[in-house]
Amino acid sequence: MDHNQIRTRFVEFFVERGHTHVPSASLVPPDPTLLLTNAGMVQFKPYMLGEEEPPYPRAVTIQKVARTSDIEIIGTTARHLTLFEMLGNFSFGDYFKEKAIPYAYELITEVFGLEPDRLWYTVYKDDNEAAEIWLDGVGVPAERLQRRDRDNFWQMGVPGPCGPSSEIFYDKGPDYGEDGGPIVDEERFTEFWNLVFMQNIQDVPYNVIGDLPARNIDTGAGLERVAMLLQEKDTVFETDLVWPVLEAGERYLDRRYGVDEQVDVSLRILADHGRAMTLLIGDGVVPSNEGRGYILRRLIRRAVRRAWSLGGTGPVTSAVIEATVETLAGAYPELRRARDHILETALREEDSFRRTLETGSTLLDEELSRVSEVLPGSVAFKLHDTYGFPVEVTTEIAAERGVGVDRDGFDKQMEAQRDQARRAWKGSEVAAETEEYRKLLGGVDLTDFLGYDLENSNSRIVALLRDGAAVESLSAGEQGEVFLDRTPFYAEAGGQVGDSGTIWTETGSVMVTDTQFAIPGITSHQVRVATGSIRQDQEATAEIDGDRRERIRKSHTGTHILHSALRSILGEQARQAGSLVEAGRLRFDFSHHAALDVEELSAVERLANEHVIQNARVTAFETSKQEAEAMGAIAFFGDKYGETVRVVEAGDFSRELCGGTHTSTTGQVGPLIVTSEGSIGSNMRRVEALTGATAYEHIAALRSELEGAAEALQTGIGNVGPALTALLARTMDQEERLGAFEDRYRSDAAAGLTSNPERVAGAAMVVAAVPGASSEDLRLMALQARDKVKPAVVVLGTENNGKAQLVAVVSKDLVERGVSARSLIADPANLVGGGGGGDDEVAQAGGPDGALLDDALARAGEHVRGLLSAL
Repeated sequence: MDHNQIRTRFVEFFVERGHTHVPSASLVPPDPTLLLTNAGMVQFKPYMLGEEEPPYPRAVTIQKVARTSDIEIIGTTARHLTLFEMLGNFSFGDYFKEKAIPYAYELITEVFGLEPDRLWYTVYKDDNEAAEIWLDGVGVPAERLQRRDRDNFWQMGVPGPCGPSSEIFYDKGPDYGEDGGPIVDEERFTEFWNLVFMQNIQDVPYNVIGDLPARNIDTGAGLERVAMLLQEKDTVFETDLVWPVLEAGERYLDRRYGVDEQVDVSLRILADHGRAMTLLIGDGVVPSNEGRGYILRRLIRRAVRRAWSLGGTGPVTSAVIEATVETLAGAYPELRRARDHILETALREEDSFRRTLETGSTLLDEELSRVSEVLPGSVAFKLHDTYGFPVEVTTEIAAERGVGVDRDGFDKQMEAQRDQARRAWKGSEVAAETEEYRKLLGGVDLTDFLGYDLENSNSRIVALLRDGAAVESLSAGEQGEVFLDRTPFYAEAGGQVGDSGTIWTETGSVMVTDTQFAIPGITSHQVRVATGSIRQDQEATAEIDGDRRERIRKSHTGTHILHSALRSILGEQARQAGSLVEAGRLRFDFSHHAALDVEELSAVERLANEHVIQNARVTAFETSKQEAEAMGAIAFFGDKYGETVRVVEAGDFSRELCGGTHTSTTGQVGPLIVTSEGSIGSNMRRVEALTGATAYEHIAALRSELEGAAEALQTGIGNVGPALTALLARTMDQEERLGAFEDRYRSDAAAGLTSNPERVAGAAMVVAAVPGASSEDLRLMALQARDKVKPAVVVLGTENNGKAQLVAVVSKDLVERGVSARSLIADPANLVGGGGGGDDEVAQAGGPDGALLDDALARAGEHVRGLLSAL
């Protein structure tokens, strides 16, 4: 049975039994407590917590899941994966164990056809109900039902739903391990389905505080494990879900699976991590140094390191990603649409990491040859600091040779020199990349840049690169780098982004997506071949995207204008520290000791636009560096200057050294609108602004919003401010009056509740229902009532929309004598079908059965009376 048949039969089985088929959610969850979707129930968590009303009572899903808690053992076991798919059926307060267990048994034995006499089952140690259903309802043999402790109580590592579970195992036979069931050997007895009876809630991991509003079912069967059993494979890696990706690794490495165990481990890691990186990037995760981005980065780098250690050349990520897309696109068609993005993202990360590996591996080999037990933390830090070698990779390579790593020593040095280390490595990486280009382009002359005056040129192709290697040609669909003898394309520099456009020859055309300096003076056109092919030494026509260049010009001249305005308003110390010049927008970083206040920022924007309206002439000329300095020209961030420099003047207010492209007058910049200002570090600020049509569109959108606000306020567009101020004043007055009324209401209610309280052993006892009160009202009334007659125990309840709310409050002196609000409220909460939490002084609870509120309060009163009598 192939994986698509398994999917279909699983979904159809539950749809026929009243379940709604819900598509897989993203691996990036909306839950802020989670980095990644790590269980099938994540998208249903609000329903289980009672935070949202479920739109259906039953659901069935096949959910993409990512877990990296077992990343260190991936490839060494038959069943563990970081990325897998979870087959799941769910009930939200509908059926419970009495149907979940028979459903599971019917599906696996009658639909999937697994042999009943090879199935084993576990339940939570105290779950007699589940055990009875398995034994008496389903009729499984008692000798194949085992009880376990925490292994059969499902909990996440964050606050939320939890509950006892029942797991189903398959006996693979004596060749795979010892007899005795899953409590003896989980390699022979493979767990493939977990039925979670989601009925409890935890406030911190592994601390159950009560019951959920309703009893829910959450089951999860790993698709890959089910496929392993149905396809009679030894491991999940040999199933039709993973094997095609593993085969791609075989082809890439030119190694065969099943010959060498160490190679097998690496191939399994490549297959698993290739699947994981594909789906993570497909769901919008990008490599970074924190959060889920770091998880992705680690997966990519672990895969690349494995491939590199076995002599793999060329991009391994492309091989495993292509295979993953081909295998899973039937279930997730969005993978095919995102294929190029996934490949490009992973390849960029791989290229960067391969340079890291090559630089650091030699040093690590030398150091490992000198130690027998522990690699010093200083060495691990040096590898990271100087060569960018991740400590996880150092640890893995050392472990393979039986050597540990002093992580404490590494962490101390890392903490002390983190910023310095990061800066040091960045320089090393750039230097290494530049040196590689020098080797490849040794015979290529400097590029003649024509872009100040021309938007197109007749040129000759002098070199082509693909995947970091020189080639004679590039064909349709391929990506690479084109080097011309002369070009109108501006290479990114001085904050200005590189040009885009088209290059074509008599045999083909390429789209230029970016332009960079490979090494100073030699321009790299980063391209994708659109039609035909292009060859080295061909004559070519190069043409930039003129409209985009014009919008970039506006932003670059706008940057100079903004710099001048900042220095005029804030002082000469406001020096440029960085910039980004794009089509229609700009970002400008500058030194300044404090945030700009509203008046300063308005003054900067006003002065900049006065310079724009002035429509001053913008000119550029070359002179000696010495003469330019004598003229007061300011160096522009990111540019390097020789003895002959280019000066750009705008009117009589701006004179800067700059190699960028500019408008011919300041008026062409259009409006310059500042959109934000903020800190980017100690004594460093950043301003962002819009120019030209982009700025106009921003103003038009704001005007539209203002007109809408005026209409809503029933006033003129010029009177929105005063009208809004008046509305806020009225609202604030009403809120104050309402607050005062609510305070009097609560105080009066508390006084009524305590006018003649029952007293037991010298303590007041108030137990009452408060119709129509909110949960907050209830809590505040209880606190006020306690304080009016303390020492006291107060238990109040209310019913809203059929649901019960309870609160218990105990005076501190009674708490010290053993009376606990949390204990008092537990039994009444259970009676109304819910649970709660809190501490010994204040506890709250709720439940779905508001009709039993009076009974719950009566029971609370009996409990309080008994406790106080015993004091």
